[in-house]
Amino acid sequence: MGVYVNLRYVIRCVLPVSPAQTPAIPYSVSKIYFGHSHRTKMAISMSSLTSSFASLSFSSQISPKPRNLSFTRPKPLSLSQVVGTPPLVVVASAVAAPSPVDLETANLKKYVKSRLPGGFAAQTLIGTGRRKCAIARVVLQEGSGKVIINYRDAKEYLQGNPLWIQYVKFPLVTLGYESSYDVFVKAEGGGLSGQAQAISLGIARALLKVSEDHRTPLRKEGLLTRDSRVVERKKVGLKKARKAPQFSKR
Repeated sequence: MGVYVNLRYVIRCVLPVSPAQTPAIPYSVSKIYFGHSHRTKMAISMSSLTSSFASLSFSSQISPKPRNLSFTRPKPLSLSQVVGTPPLVVVASAVAAPSPVDLETANLKKYVKSRLPGGFAAQTLIGTGRRKCAIARVVLQEGSGKVIINYRDAKEYLQGNPLWIQYVKFPLVTLGYESSYDVFVKAEGGGLSGQAQAISLGIARALLKVSEDHRTPLRKEGLLTRDSRVVERKKVGLKKARKAPQFSKR
């Protein structure tokens, strides 16, 4: 019965070296066999073991332990420490500047209130006109022919449309009062076309309160007739009031 001893393992256990620093040992002496039996004696003597250890070369340089690296955390810079960069100053205005349109509307509102003390209901020359869904309350006062609709100039309010402006001025032009009365209007509902025709009816009704003699010329032009035409309702089974889907025989 025999025992093999691995010299590489013994050297690593005895000396504080890493596996990469283990000295090169020939394969012939890397394993030593110690055997004993009643037939054979020890295979390798102590002298051969001593000579094998003498043939080994150990490295005297042992790698030192790695030094611990310390990293210092940089301090955050403040805005005052930055040279050449002035601090930002943000100034926010709480109230925006009013637009010219708003200023003009405010001025016209003051002008209308000064001309109509007590509001529209307190005036004498007043007329109400309707067209489709639009309703217009009109007040006449002696003046230079200004027309103000909802505290805005009539040309601006009606977007400069010549037909709508003609609707508004036609009753005054019929009687020759286009530069004799100022017109103040409160209009609501519907579109601009319906409001323009409602204003025309309101002006014609207000002119009747100036004089009953104005009825004949206004009636002759059809300015006192309330136009009752409205959009016809949609019908079930049709696309619109009268438009039907395409007929297919088969």
